[in-house]
Parts: sequence; C-alpha cells; structure tokens
Amino acid sequence: MQAGLKTIDQANDRAPSLVDSAYAALKHAIRESVFAPGYQASAGELALRLGVSRTPVHEAALRLQEEGLVRIVPKRGILICALAPDDIREIYEVLIAIEASAAELAAGLPEAERLLMAQDLARETDAMARALDAGNLADWGRADEAFHRILVERCGNSRFVRIIQTVNDQSHRARMLTLRLRPRLPISTEEHRATIDAIRDGASEAAREAARQHRVRARDELLPLIESIGLRHL
Repeated sequence: MQAGLKTIDQANDRAPSLVDSAYAALKHAIRESVFAPGYQASAGELALRLGVSRTPVHEAALRLQEEGLVRIVPKRGILICALAPDDIREIYEVLIAIEASAAELAAGLPEAERLLMAQDLARETDAMARALDAGNLADWGRADEAFHRILVERCGNSRFVRIIQTVNDQSHRARMLTLRLRPRLPISTEEHRATIDAIRDGASEAAREAARQHRVRARDELLPLIESIGLRHL
C-alpha cells in the first residue's frame, strides 16, 4: 500500500510539469507563428507536432484560452486566435498606458537600482542595433521584447507584470509577423536610448513621455501599414 501511495504521489508530482512543458511549447509555437493565426487542429495533432502527450496539451490549451491565444471549439479542436487591427489598437493602448507608468516609476527608483536597470536596458538596445546591422530581424525582435519586459518587470509594480503578460504575447506575434514590412526599425533604438537616459538621470516625467511616445509612434506606424496591405488578421 505504501509503495502504491508513493507511486500516486510521484505521478501527481509529474503531472504539473507535463502540463507546464506542453503549455510552454504550445505558447512558443503560437508566439513565433509556427502555428499561424487561424490554424486549427485537435489536441492529438498538436501533441504529435510538439512531441508531447495529448492530455497535457488539452490542459495547456485551457490556460492559453484564458490568455486569449487559443479558442477551444467543441468537437473541432483548438483554434489559434487571430488578431484584427482593432485588437492590435487595443493592445497598444494597454502597452502605452502601462509602459509609460513603468518608465516613470523606474526613474524614481533608488539610484543603484535605477543605474543597474538602465544598464540592462542598454544591453538589450545594443543587441537590437547589432541585430539590425546584421539583418537578423528575429534577434532584433527578441531583444526588443526583452527591453520592454525589463522595463515593466523591474519598475517596482508587480501588478503591471500580470496585467501586461497576455497582451505582450499577442503583441510579440504581431511584431514578428510585420517586422519585414516596417521601414523605420532604427528609430526604435533611438527611442529606447531616450527612455534609458531619462531613467538613468532619475527624470520621471521625461522617462514617462519617452516611453509613451515610443509606443504611440509604433502604433501609428503599424496600424496604417496593416491597413495598406489589406491584412484583416494577424
């Protein structure tokens, strides 16, 4: 009996990790458009493609449905949600509001924290510049995402992180799908450096405005671009 109890306990210990692995694999595939918007498949098909078990994929899909990345369609499978231009507009409204506040809070941190954060933000911005010089847009996108993640995660408001996580996954997908269409990527590094300088100097209002203007400019560039090429969903 004791051995049987131990086996059950071990199975229970393993179950969350299997679901977590399936969740991470499926989310990565969605974020990087391995499974494109509008793609639909059964849990079994997705499990086969990801190299994981069917049951954890179903459990992972329930979590991703709560985050707005998939929709579980009864008797038809799991649908990868697409983003319409109005979705992207709403996403940017969230990013603009939270990241502007995050930059303002970051500039008000104690000097040692502020300087370390500025250093880490500068590291990712330098990586963006190098990736752009090398023509590696995937690396540019990853470094850009890391910059924005550091800005929110290290500003001192833990609730910002939870609020922004879902839209971050969605905006990353839109970013990666449109990178080759956007003509003004070098401006992002300049705008990042303006935010970094303000945080480093402890200039809260300047940091807030720099972060806000960066996201406003990106939104105002991206939405007309999507409309001009006739994309109805991303």
